[in-house]
Order: sequence, then C-alpha cells, then structure tokens
Amino acid sequence: MDWQDDGIILSAKRHGETSAIVRILTAKHGVHAGLVRGGFSKRQRANIEPGNRVQATWRGRLAEQLGSFSLEMLYPYGAQVMQDANRLAGLMAATSLVEAALPEREPHQNMFDAFEVFLKALDDDELCQSVMAWGSLYVKWELGMLSELGFRIDLSHCAATGVTDDLVWVSPKSARAVSRTAGIPYQNKLLALPAFLIQDGTIGKNIDDVLDGLSLTGYFLERHVFAPHDKLMPQARPRLVQRLGHL
Repeated sequence: MDWQDDGIILSAKRHGETSAIVRILTAKHGVHAGLVRGGFSKRQRANIEPGNRVQATWRGRLAEQLGSFSLEMLYPYGAQVMQDANRLAGLMAATSLVEAALPEREPHQNMFDAFEVFLKALDDDELCQSVMAWGSLYVKWELGMLSELGFRIDLSHCAATGVTDDLVWVSPKSARAVSRTAGIPYQNKLLALPAFLIQDGTIGKNIDDVLDGLSLTGYFLERHVFAPHDKLMPQARPRLVQRLGHL
C-alpha cells in the first residue's frame, strides 16, 4: 500500500551506512516515520533537514510497518535558518515538540497548517529580523498545540470576577485568566499573561513578554502533555528559552 501527502521534516536518524529513519508531520497522516534509503548520502542529505517542506510518498506492505519514504523537496525552510542561531533554536524547539507531543499517525491538520505559518514567519525577511515577532507567533503556536490536544487555556475573562479587561495572570490550577484586581493577593502563585496573547494582531513589546508566554505554555505542556506519560520536555525547548533569556 502507499499514500502521498504534504509534510514537514521533524527529525532524521542514521540507519545503516547512509539511510535514515525520518519522522515527518504530514497534513493528513499526522506524525509518520519511514525509511529514506540513502537519506544521509551527499545527494539527499539536504532534503531531510528538520523544518523542510516536502512532498512525501510512503510505501509499505502493511499499514503498521515502518515502510519507506521517497521525498520531493518543496521548500528548504531548514536550510534558510541555519545561519541564524536564534531562529534555528526556534525551529528545533518546534520540530522536537511536535515529534514528542503529537501521537503517531493521528491526523492533526490544524497543527500542520499552523506549523507552516510559523515556518513562513521564520523565513520572512522582515519578521525574521525581530525575535519579538516570530517569538510571539511561536508562543501562540504552542497555545494552539495545547488546544489541539484538548488542553485549552481560557483567556476570555477573569475566572474570579468574570470581567474581560485588565487580564494579567493565568491560574495554574484552572488554566483560566485572572484580572489584576482579583489576582493581587495571589500573584506569587499565578502565571504572567502577556498582553499579546489576548490582543489580536499584536506581538510582545519586549523579550520578557515572549519569555512570560513561553513560561505560561511551558507550564501547561509539562503538566498536561508530558508528565502524564512520564515524559520530559524535549531539550530543544528549554534551550530556546535559555537562548532568548540571554538577549
């Protein structure tokens, strides 16, 4: 049996002398692995860089087998960020998070579409110059991942009073927004809510806003996605936080 789908390379691990086990986020087949023969050869190595947009053809005798991929390069997003350590860190955090968090072979079209939006932002000549721009989009992408996996953070109104303005915190227990007035007595126990997450079309004002957003989504990713399965956050993600923290 075989199928063809649009995909984004997540990782490639050497198998034998030149072949590779490649994991791809596909539009209709979810995260899917396959053998790429000669994947680490000089001719094909550039095609399997994480982040690259490809058209993948999978073939296998049975659906449950590893099977093999043949890949056609559509756009080398991975190669485009190689010379920028910050954007590369963002790309690696995203690819490793998708690989670790999404169930194998379970379709997530929304995640695929959102991932491509993020990749295009990293490649945009104007946006890529601003860590606040693509960093804010990355945080929103993680927020979308939580929602896609069934763990929505409610930022629509204050959990305590119901007001919809001056929302500055999120309760780590209820995953709901908290207003400044209601949260003051408990602020040491609450997570900061950067304004760009509740104001359409805005980005973080500074790197601290982006870091606050990463702390918020990171808390719930660890609590709801990784801890229940005795998994740790992929190391590429804290490396991104560490790099941005030094800017």
